[in-house]
Amino acid sequence: MNQKDFTCLKEALEKKKKILVSSCLLGMKINYEGKAHPVDELRQLFLQGQAIPICPEVLASMPIPRDPAEIVIVNGERKVYNNKEVDVTEEFRLGAQRSLDTARTSGAKIAIMKSRSPSCGCGEIYNGTFSGNLVAGDGIAVALLKENGIRVITEDDFLECLK
Repeated sequence: MNQKDFTCLKEALEKKKKILVSSCLLGMKINYEGKAHPVDELRQLFLQGQAIPICPEVLASMPIPRDPAEIVIVNGERKVYNNKEVDVTEEFRLGAQRSLDTARTSGAKIAIMKSRSPSCGCGEIYNGTFSGNLVAGDGIAVALLKENGIRVITEDDFLECLK
C-alpha cells in the first residue's frame, strides 16, 4: 500500500466516509466455496454503517458455491475461466460494472477487497493454472474500480494501516 492509499483510508475512516468492502470480509458466506473470511475490524465498520458490502460475483448473479475461477491471458486479453475450462469473463465483467455503479451511487472513493480473488484481488492474483501460484495483477472488479479513480487496498493493507 502506498502512502496516498494509507492517507486516503485514514481520512475515510476519520470522516466516516462510505467504504466498499468485500462481503466475505464482513462474514458473509458468499465466496466461491460458500465461505467467509471475516475481519473483525471490518465487521465493526459495517455495524457502524460505514462499510458497504460488495461481491462482484454475487452482483453478477453467480451461484454460491461456484466453481473456482482464475484470470488467464488469451490472445493478449484478460479472460476468466473456471476450473472446468468454462469462460466466465462476461459474468466477471458484469459484476465489476455493478461494483463500480455501487461505488458511484454510494460516493465511496476507497474499497477494501479480498486479496488474490479473480474479482477482488489487488496487486496479486492467482496465475490461471489453479496451482496456487501468484502473479502481479488485479482482479477484474479491482482493475475497473482503479481505472475509475477508486483507491483499492486488501484486507492485509487495512490491518497494517491500523497498526
